[in-house]
Amino acid sequence: MQKIYDMSLELSEQEIVRRESLKKLCELGINPYPAETFEVNITAKEIQENFHKDNSLYQEVSIAGRIMSRRIMGAASFTEIQDATGRIQLYFKRDEICPDEDKTMYNIVFKRLLDIGDIIGVKGYVFITQMGEITIHVKEYKILSKSLKPLPIVKEKNEKIWDAFTDPEQRYRQRYLDMIVNPEVKEIFIKRAIMINSMRSFLNEKTYLEVETPVLQPLYGGAAARPFKTYHNTLDMILYLRIANELYLKRLIVGGYDGVYEFSKDFRNEGMGRFHNPEFTQMELYVAYKDYEWMMDLVEEMVEKITLDLHGTTSIKAGEHTINFKRPWKRFTMYEVIKHFTGIDISDMNEKELVKLAESSGVEVDLSMGKGKLIDEIFGKTCEPKLIQPTFITDYPIEMSPLAKKHRTKKGLAERFEVICNGKEICNAFTELNDPLDQRKRFEAQLELGRRGDNESMILDEDFLRALEFGMPPTTGLGIGIDRLAMVMTDSPSIQEVIFFPQMRPEKKPVVATDEEFMSIGVPAEWIPVIRKKGFTSIEELKAVNPNKLINDLSGLRKKMKLDIPALKIEEIKAWLS
Repeated sequence: MQKIYDMSLELSEQEIVRRESLKKLCELGINPYPAETFEVNITAKEIQENFHKDNSLYQEVSIAGRIMSRRIMGAASFTEIQDATGRIQLYFKRDEICPDEDKTMYNIVFKRLLDIGDIIGVKGYVFITQMGEITIHVKEYKILSKSLKPLPIVKEKNEKIWDAFTDPEQRYRQRYLDMIVNPEVKEIFIKRAIMINSMRSFLNEKTYLEVETPVLQPLYGGAAARPFKTYHNTLDMILYLRIANELYLKRLIVGGYDGVYEFSKDFRNEGMGRFHNPEFTQMELYVAYKDYEWMMDLVEEMVEKITLDLHGTTSIKAGEHTINFKRPWKRFTMYEVIKHFTGIDISDMNEKELVKLAESSGVEVDLSMGKGKLIDEIFGKTCEPKLIQPTFITDYPIEMSPLAKKHRTKKGLAERFEVICNGKEICNAFTELNDPLDQRKRFEAQLELGRRGDNESMILDEDFLRALEFGMPPTTGLGIGIDRLAMVMTDSPSIQEVIFFPQMRPEKKPVVATDEEFMSIGVPAEWIPVIRKKGFTSIEELKAVNPNKLINDLSGLRKKMKLDIPALKIEEIKAWLS
């Protein structure tokens, strides 16, 4: 335990001060991390919204939150705390906090040992200050958690903001900190939760059964994607993280359920970007005795309901666009939409002709790409970004849809649709293929694409084929990307904004020079700890500093730390940096 209080030179000055404060709290007999319950009977939002209606209800409040600002003014001070619902001001008066002779809890603990970021619990009553601000008059307080790292303090003056915590990499990597200093971020995830609950209630009202299927699978299937793989020691076999749960949900339809759905975490070992995260959430639904035309109506109904539940209107803002989810939505076939945006009819093109069109459209083409993938890439390049309002794209080439039933009237096409909204796919659905012989041929065609080098082609799942041979009723299936839909519903520009902890590259570790490396450029051994204390960890950082500034900074630190070491000369500094 003692090691917590060691004054490490790797810590910043503020971190060292906070650890000293932690030590002093313990010496005063105050536990900075108490275990017992602190009873909370009110929230900041409830006080702010309701105090004016009936102030008699707020004479004995107990609230907890994080200190976000402090104004120390002698025997009385103001502090602002933030709880899960918002911020509220606190008023501390020394003689009420410390009615006896001992003023330690105010003069020492409150004024000197508390910091912005600390979590406290307070009890008191609510009043309105002369400036008209709703405030809690604190009668007693308790430290609930001592913060050892300083928060990034956002400064605002004359409607200008300084030092905002806005760097995306820092925000996503330290989401906990992002939510503290940018509390509006929490609203995105509250809306996401409301969206999911709205979808779930809609499906439950239809009497569909929510189920769970395996995440670890001996064979991956249900989508065209590259999987993550792992190894099971006991079974002595390779397993895959699922890329979709489609084939398992269809097994449940074979088993006798008429409607099943699952909110699933899926994993695809592919690129990362504004619309892609390796781990993502899907809702997949399968309903027996229905087709894709029926599913289009259900999707319109469900998403319209979600939008109303979330926003109270069907028209919402998404970037520079206003998107209206009111039914009915536009519908194009795949060939129609390509002709609409390019003026070219591809319905009778062969593979060579599609390659030529793809190349002229700016698509990167390789030998592994079959007819279906070429059409998909042409659509993605020339059409998808231009589809802003929710639009059904239907009747895909059969090569693009190995799990969808052949179109009942249009040769070479499959009964499939996607919904494109704000330039990206948000759902995918089929009239499901339930002919086991046709399904086997489709899987075999996928194997051939795999041999050509397509690492996203599907594999052949014998157990799934066996299930189909027992008979699967006519069925329609749907997959909705929850993250993509949340992006639209919360007006978020990237998928990372709607995932609490998106996948990140490994954090870059700072280059740290050894003592020997510092000494090799002439730094005396006794000055190396001072240089590190000043924040220089590498030779490159040191050499980038102006020598006059460096000597002033180091000399000032020598004086502040009362170090008994020889003073530096500017010639020495210049020699280090040469």
